[in-house]
Amino acid sequence: MRIRSDIVIVGAGLAGLRAAISAAEVSNQLSIAIISKTYPIRCHSVCAEGGTAAVLSEEDSFDLHAWDTVKGSDFLADQPAVELFVREMPNEILRLDNWGCPWSRTDDGRIAQRPFGGHSFNRTVFAADRTGFHEVHTLYERMLMYPNITRFEEYFVTNLAIEDNEVKGLTAIELKTGELVLFEAKAVILATGGAGRLFGFTTYSHQVTGDGMAIAFRAGVPLKDMEFFQFHPTGLIPSGILMTEACRGEGGYLINRNEERFMKNYAPERMELAPRDVVARSMWREIIEGRGFDSPYGPYIALDLTHLGEDKIDERLPLIRSASIKFAGVDPVEEPIPVRPVAHYTMGGVHTNMNCETNIRGLYAAGEVACVSIHGANRLGSNSTAECLVFGRIAGEKAAEYALKKNYYPSTDFLKEEESKINSLLKESGDESPYQIKSELNKTMDENLWIFRNEEGMMDALRKINELKERYANISITDKSRRFNTDLTFAIEVGFMLDLAEVVVLGALKRKESRGAHFRTDYPERDDENWLKHTLAHYTKDGIEFSYIPVEITKWEPVERKY
Repeated sequence: MRIRSDIVIVGAGLAGLRAAISAAEVSNQLSIAIISKTYPIRCHSVCAEGGTAAVLSEEDSFDLHAWDTVKGSDFLADQPAVELFVREMPNEILRLDNWGCPWSRTDDGRIAQRPFGGHSFNRTVFAADRTGFHEVHTLYERMLMYPNITRFEEYFVTNLAIEDNEVKGLTAIELKTGELVLFEAKAVILATGGAGRLFGFTTYSHQVTGDGMAIAFRAGVPLKDMEFFQFHPTGLIPSGILMTEACRGEGGYLINRNEERFMKNYAPERMELAPRDVVARSMWREIIEGRGFDSPYGPYIALDLTHLGEDKIDERLPLIRSASIKFAGVDPVEEPIPVRPVAHYTMGGVHTNMNCETNIRGLYAAGEVACVSIHGANRLGSNSTAECLVFGRIAGEKAAEYALKKNYYPSTDFLKEEESKINSLLKESGDESPYQIKSELNKTMDENLWIFRNEEGMMDALRKINELKERYANISITDKSRRFNTDLTFAIEVGFMLDLAEVVVLGALKRKESRGAHFRTDYPERDDENWLKHTLAHYTKDGIEFSYIPVEITKWEPVERKY
């Protein structure tokens, strides 16, 4: 089966929805397809809780937001991209306001803003603690206004169709029927999110398996800075559900077993509102040095909101209260929440420029799947949903401009070749389980690529990943049917994750320094002389090759980070 659309967008979260709206507004003559694994309002973006950063006050400034972002990135962010980002964000907040997003308000009716870690001004716009949920629903409802946008829900993308370094479309399995579909397109936008399911203890939804990154990588697009994974300080024990940074933004404390607000020892000026890499390392040090609380699920740190009072918690953090009660049996009005650092965000991703363009003509990427880079080695909280809005809009505009100038190309045998690969995978009758392989991969990443890293542990991880890749060649898929075959899609996802895990480990091994979320106990200092540069991982038939490009620095020279 073949479906033809001028623009195909893969992913229906914040970046994908914003890109679709943006492209539709360029021209109503363009046909736009949005492909998603799930229904759009079930995307992982709805899990974003705390808020979205933007300069809305005259007392704030673009330079201050940019400086906070660059400093938070440990100076690995590209400063021209950061400046573009901070200047565009206020417009996105006001657009969403006009489109009906129910932002929380101050008593005088203005859009409310709360403090967030690493920001030197209260610039995080929010909708209680359901910000992503309301942003997604606002964009989804707006998208329904455009008749030239067509949704293809519950389609699983398997590969890109590329000829002569130009994208021609992609293949996807329609989950309902199992049929492989070729989407012919003039332009493709990847908006598939991060790769957090590489880890076991994670805030990510189960569908966030790095598909877009892996597909682009195999197609010849380099992946940038994949060694940088963010560990959010506060994941609920034992589920990993995110306890938003807004808990600390509203005044919550982190307490060790000695009833001490220990952040005074690590970031005396910002305390619990230091950047996430600083707070996560501090918490993990408290745990490994024996000052965590004991539990059947391992040691933890207490997140104390009790002093905020029931009224404030119910107004500003209702989801946190209900999730804590339901999944941990703890009411934060009455007792602290058990938390510990948790895998949360992929700073690296598909290498793009500021226009969201990749090295393949007609292929764009936006949101967490992409690495522009504005987050560098460590993302500031509330800059992620903001990134999706700004660069989703840019990707949609640029893809539309490109598609308006192009013609469709004759189809090739790409569909037949991809169908052959799927059939071969279904026929596999080895003795290895993809579920077991993923479980072992998660355990390896949790043990060796966590907050503190060293060469010995990462070499162990590399050996294990190579072993898992060999075993993956001998997997068996139990379900041989085609309709809603989750065994098949899971197996493909595991293949994607193994590729990405190898990139992460090799990039981390090569970067012999500590910067942002990448902290090596054997190289504990930042090394600007040798490592103030981006990592690029290239897929080749003979293995992964690495190259490096300089960080773009305009206004702010690197200095020591202190909070």
